[in-house]
Parts: sequence; structure tokens; C-alpha cells
Amino acid sequence: MAGHDKTDESILEEAMDWFLRLREPHRTAADERDFSLWFNRSPANRDAWTKACKTWELMGETTPIHEDLWRPAGQAKMLAARHRRRVWSVGTALALAACLVLALAGPSLFIRYRADFRTVTAELRKITLEDGSAVELGAESAIDADFANGARHVTLLSGEAFFDVKHDSARPFTVTAAGVKVTVLGTAFDVHIKPENTTVELVRGLVGLTIDGAARTFELSPGDSVTVSRTDGQVSRARLAPEDMAGWRNGRLFVNDVTVASVVEELQRYHSAWISIPSGDLANRRVTGLYDLSDPDRALEALVQPYGGRVHYISPYLRVLALF
Repeated sequence: MAGHDKTDESILEEAMDWFLRLREPHRTAADERDFSLWFNRSPANRDAWTKACKTWELMGETTPIHEDLWRPAGQAKMLAARHRRRVWSVGTALALAACLVLALAGPSLFIRYRADFRTVTAELRKITLEDGSAVELGAESAIDADFANGARHVTLLSGEAFFDVKHDSARPFTVTAAGVKVTVLGTAFDVHIKPENTTVELVRGLVGLTIDGAARTFELSPGDSVTVSRTDGQVSRARLAPEDMAGWRNGRLFVNDVTVASVVEELQRYHSAWISIPSGDLANRRVTGLYDLSDPDRALEALVQPYGGRVHYISPYLRVLALF
């Protein structure tokens, strides 16, 4: 396609693609040369590059790339001088880089190592365990199953899972998830680990719920939803129609009086692009609604439109939610 036929959106996508490509640790001199040719090809390309860099800087996600091409010269020199005053030894820099890699990759690598079954972005999976119990895994979820020596125990390592447990009065079925333990003989329930809390929703049967460090056991009946804070162990209870529970199994996400940010966390598990909310004002707005997990972009639009927000389609790899 000729340069003059391209839309502003397609050029911006090219800029974001270049941004991600240049962040790759294995980029080559040829990549740098090709980028330079693209950058100098037209004023539209240079404007798109400026927008791309400022967008990423606004999100605070990364150090700008080739900032000399878009930041005012005086400011760039001032920042460069500040950087020179913060010179570290090669050994220290490598050690910090190694720590950063472990901090970012450690949890996912640990889950991958432990998991017997797991899913990736937007993937749902049905599993039949050794005892005949069925498990449905939500997107980006993982479990570890232990049936050794007659035990029936599953650990939810991440994400969300719906359990339909085969009755066995001689062998209780237990599920642990971030300090919460659910014990049943035969029933159907949903367990969901989130950054701030863990939620258990009972569709059918009767379960007992215990929390690490607490002596009390909670009994749930069908329609009960219990949320346990991961910071202080505080418990909150709610009642839901059983048919509204684990709606993700049917491609639906139902939320009641939660923040926009928490809904985005859920939608992120079903979206291949990175979703960012630079605006704390928008992120903290509260919503109640039903969203379509099969079309996460449409769900994002429905999420922010009531507040006058917009979804900016920066590239196939990035969505930015903002109040402008």
C-alpha cells in the first residue's frame, strides 16, 4: 500500500509495531536501519512515532525508546545528564536485570511447573479427573490435582475453575485456593482467585469453607457467594441466582458494584491485547453489568461508555481506556 493511502490508524499501528519490535532483546542492526528508513519516510510516520512513545510513557510502563527523536532537545539532554549521574557497574546492572526477570517471570514459571492442567488467554477447557469429577477451567487458569493414596485434592493455582464433584461419602473432595479451602462430598461450585481476593460460589449441594489462620468454618448453601480478602482475611457474603454463577462458562461476565479496573482484570484473561487504564479516575469508577467475553473489545466499550470513556485501539497489541 502506498504511503499516502494509509490511514492515521494504520500508521499508528505501524509505529506501535516498531516500538514493540525495538524493545526485543534480540533486535539487530538491520532492525535499527529499517526503522530509520520508516521513520524518515514521511511526517505522518514521525508524528505516529511521537504519539506511540508518549502513550507508553503516559502509562509509565517502560522507558521511552529513541527519545531523542521526539522529546525536546533540552529536556532530552537534562535526562541524559541525570542518567549519567546514575552509572552502575556492569555486574550490578546484570544482577538487577536478573532479579527483574525472576520477579516478572517467576510466578508464571512456578505455575507452569506445578500445573497438571492449565489454559492460556481466551481458552476454556473441560477436564475429567481420576475420580470422575469434572472441572471447567477459565482463561489463564491452572490447577494441580493430587489423587495419591486415596486423596481427592485440587489446588487452584491461578484464574478460575468450576467443579462438578462426583459424590463419594468415604473421600471428601477438597480445593485450596490462595489460603481458602473448600471441602465437599459431591456438589457443584466455582472458585476464582483474583489479585485482591478469592471468591467461592455454590451452585448445588453443600460445602464447608475454611480460611488459613481462622478457626471458624463457613457452610455454604446453593446461591451463596463468599469473598475472602487476601490481605486481611475479611469475609463478605452475598446471594446470587445459581444460574448467574460461573457465567464465564457461557461466555458471560456478570459483575455487581465493582471497579472498572477489576472488570478489566477479568477481560484481560480473554483478550490477546494488553489493556491499560492510565486514568485512576476511570479505573476506580464502579459498575454493575453483564459483559460478553466472546467479544472483549465490545465489552470494553460497554464498560467505559457510561462514564464518557473511550477505548483507544493503539495497535493489535494494545488497548488504552481513557476519559477522552
